[in-house]
Amino acid sequence: MEIRNRTLPKEFFLIGLTENPALKAPLFIFFSVVYIITVLGNTGIITLIKMAPRLHTPMYFFLGHLSFVDLCYSSAIAPKMLVDLLCLKKRISASGCVLQLIVYCTCGTMEAFLLTVMAYDRYVAVCQPLHYATIMTNTYCFWLVTGVYALGIGHSVIETGCTFRLSFCQWEIHHFCCDFPPLLKMSCTDTFTNEVVLIICIGFIIFASLFVILFSYFSIISTIFKMRSSEGRHRVFSTCAPHFTGVTLYFGTSLFTYLRPSSIYSLDQDKVVSLFYTVVIPMLNPWIYSLRNKEVKEALIIVIVKKVIKRNGIH
Repeated sequence: MEIRNRTLPKEFFLIGLTENPALKAPLFIFFSVVYIITVLGNTGIITLIKMAPRLHTPMYFFLGHLSFVDLCYSSAIAPKMLVDLLCLKKRISASGCVLQLIVYCTCGTMEAFLLTVMAYDRYVAVCQPLHYATIMTNTYCFWLVTGVYALGIGHSVIETGCTFRLSFCQWEIHHFCCDFPPLLKMSCTDTFTNEVVLIICIGFIIFASLFVILFSYFSIISTIFKMRSSEGRHRVFSTCAPHFTGVTLYFGTSLFTYLRPSSIYSLDQDKVVSLFYTVVIPMLNPWIYSLRNKEVKEALIIVIVKKVIKRNGIH
């Protein structure tokens, strides 16, 4: 019996968002709306960037990939979470758990590095405007994004492989999805090495990203203060403010989730924070980057006008 219990089970059981029946229907409706907005918002951003030539710049190239990552990030979690709100038994197969964790970890890592690359792009645009076209070439941007994808996949494979080499004595995940902290708590073997690897990898990703982002923004702020034109300062600030908002939301929740001591780890707190950066932030990002962005609004109007003209056969 002990040997059987220490092997990888065929399936896990998820506790889900809540065990209160009265909350399940309202939560299902609310998060269904959130997921629909996420899909429409991110798909809309990707489509608009592809259709509008004026948005074929490095900044929007990276934003398009961020929207794609957000779409995958939310889709790896939200549909299963919504189904579980309607089910009595919330099961997920071991292979499904592995796949969810791989996508979840890959997208989380890529989001951090994409935000870093976007900060670097803003740094070059503001602090080295005369060299921007020669530095941020199509080839260079392609390799930056390729590196982001490679780092995301590599980190995911390492973390997921280490986690599922453990022996599990419990099959009930106290979460609404497969995530590293609740899975480590289910193990009946020593997880010290896994916790160290997790802290080192996540710590490197977060602090390396934040170092580049903070350096970029300190340089940008210094350049802004040197500008004589108030209009120029306002334009630079309005361009960088959405990105800084996205950085604050994402890295704030990531730091709280993965780098706090295990002694103060709370399953309920972790659910709320995980919901925020896996479901809510992917919904907010398209609006953060587009609502106050004049270029996006103008590009959207131009695309709509062209569609109307084409449909009506106006020359």
